[in-house]
Amino acid sequence: MDQHSYQVPTDYNRNIPPGKNTTVYIGVNIIRVSGVDENKQEITLDVFLQVSWTEDRLNVPHRVPFIDLPWEFRQLIWTPDLYIWQLQTMKILSVLQEMASLRLYANRTVTVSIGATITIKCDMDFVLYPLDVQNCDIDFGSYKYTTEDVRFEWREVARWLGLGPVGNERSEFRLPKYVVTFVTAKSNHIHIFGEGMFLGEHSAARMQIILSRELRSYLLESYLPSSLFVIISWGSFCVIPEIVPGRMVLLVTTLLSLVTMFDTVSTNSPDALELKCIEVWLISCTIFVFLALLEYFVVLFGIRYDKSWSRRRQDLRRAASAAQLGPPPLHINHLQRLSTPVTGTPQGGMFSPTLSVEDEGLKQQFEHQAIQRDSPILESIPPGGRATGFVTRMRGIIDNGVMFCGAQHGALDKYALMIFPMCFLLFNVIYWTTYLS
Repeated sequence: MDQHSYQVPTDYNRNIPPGKNTTVYIGVNIIRVSGVDENKQEITLDVFLQVSWTEDRLNVPHRVPFIDLPWEFRQLIWTPDLYIWQLQTMKILSVLQEMASLRLYANRTVTVSIGATITIKCDMDFVLYPLDVQNCDIDFGSYKYTTEDVRFEWREVARWLGLGPVGNERSEFRLPKYVVTFVTAKSNHIHIFGEGMFLGEHSAARMQIILSRELRSYLLESYLPSSLFVIISWGSFCVIPEIVPGRMVLLVTTLLSLVTMFDTVSTNSPDALELKCIEVWLISCTIFVFLALLEYFVVLFGIRYDKSWSRRRQDLRRAASAAQLGPPPLHINHLQRLSTPVTGTPQGGMFSPTLSVEDEGLKQQFEHQAIQRDSPILESIPPGGRATGFVTRMRGIIDNGVMFCGAQHGALDKYALMIFPMCFLLFNVIYWTTYLS
């Protein structure tokens, strides 16, 4: 039948739906996913869109399966006011003419098919980047008719749902960074909007786009190198502390590499309201390396302190040896000294005096005062000040701790070589458990 010879009934009203509770069927065939723009939060799709409904007011001549009507003919019949809620832009594809058709079937079903490139606005949250999964909803509905007049549902024909596998249709597309999956919701969604007495419920058919990232590239480019940098920093615990250039270069180079990696990842990743998942990882790795560098500073300070204390101990031993040669004249009562008999024994023509009980006590008092005066534990006490018992104990603990850190056998490095891997392993368990769940 010639499409131009078809005539619309004279009593046809294009402003009224075919009937109450008219069902409009939506079909979408996804051809390709052209791109995902994370900065603009947009998804571009090439699709074939099909909209069909039953129009009992139109007739098809007998023995004619369908009639292809001109695209301009849609202005003469009723068409649903289809509204795509998340639609940003839509462009009908064309080569020699626009890829759009209007067909009337013998069972009085009107079908509109359009090939178009559409851009969908998607609200994305990148806090879990790159472990994030983005869910974007696309609602096909009406902005004018309520559910009492028009309802939107998905077609039951598989190839128009984009759910494959039927022929070459598929529901999953693999991009360099994403795996894009399309799912249609079986239940009908309702949007409530309007004003005053015109507030009503509007039907919508929902399709969900799920964007899952390809984690392989992120694991190889960010997570694996940063983990290796942290492990390499533990090798500094095996280097002799006295080899300052080698150990310092290892730690500082590793620290600067992690800082550079963090800056690169932050620049190339999408913006988020909070610290992103990968940023938390890189900051934590940087802190682990920084703590290894800080541990080396403590070891160097302990070695310097230990050497200073060794020299002081030698001076104290010399002072103690000199004190054994004769009694120090400290606070001696001359009358008591004259009245105390001095006894001794001749040794090699020399007379060796034997100290009395009082002289022996003065000798011990001198040695104790000399040790207290030269000890680095109390060297910061102001002259004339008196340290309390608590302060003395605290200074003793600090002194022993610093000397332990600077011990020549590397005691602190041995413990650090055990503690740092355990802490990093615990951090991995907490990190992956938290973000993957």
